Amino acid sequence: MDRVLEPELMDEADQAQAYSEADFSEPHDMFVAQFKQIFPHVEGRVLDLGCGPADVTVRFARSFPDSKIDAVDGAKIMLQYGQARIEKENLADQITLVLEVLPTTNRLLPQYEVIISNSLLHHLADPAALWDTVSNKCAASGSVFIMDLMRPASQQHAKNFVELYASNEPEVLRHDFYHSLLAAYRPDEVERQLEKADLDWLNVKTITNRHLIVYGQRPVCT
Repeated sequence: MDRVLEPELMDEADQAQAYSEADFSEPHDMFVAQFKQIFPHVEGRVLDLGCGPADVTVRFARSFPDSKIDAVDGAKIMLQYGQARIEKENLADQITLVLEVLPTTNRLLPQYEVIISNSLLHHLADPAALWDTVSNKCAASGSVFIMDLMRPASQQHAKNFVELYASNEPEVLRHDFYHSLLAAYRPDEVERQLEKADLDWLNVKTITNRHLIVYGQRPVCT
């Protein structure tokens, strides 16, 4: 099945509210657990790309209470919900939200020791927006961990995943999940993206029937 693009920004009011209220504990806790398995410790500043309403950001901050995180998203309304969540969790001293649309990074630090991202890649018409940011912003010896959806073999497979994993969710989430599956990249496509971006120090691994991760530590010499 060929990839079907979806909008890059999730900036509709009903979307933002639905995502901020949804229970994503299973995949988002998996994100943090997978990160900790590969990178048990966090040292230095963290950059979270495509943070949405900051659910993963908050869970990451709880797991690494000494970390300082700059969390970026291009949808202002998502960040409004994210800020409310951060303040509710008393994490304002640990997490800073940044309104920025990649590949623009004017409001970010020159480099970061840790870069994370969850479910951003499939939104991008040009994946170079992500990989160029990783290349430019990751410090020497820096850690990168990215999780995203993986495109299924057919539209019917995508519909089956929606029924299996999102049958009780609001229609806006079911709609977005289906179209996100259609827009997602496959592991071999991601590997070619990394090769094109000269990021051969990053690894691609399938971790569920619908998720892949990209991870690695930047060599000092690159």
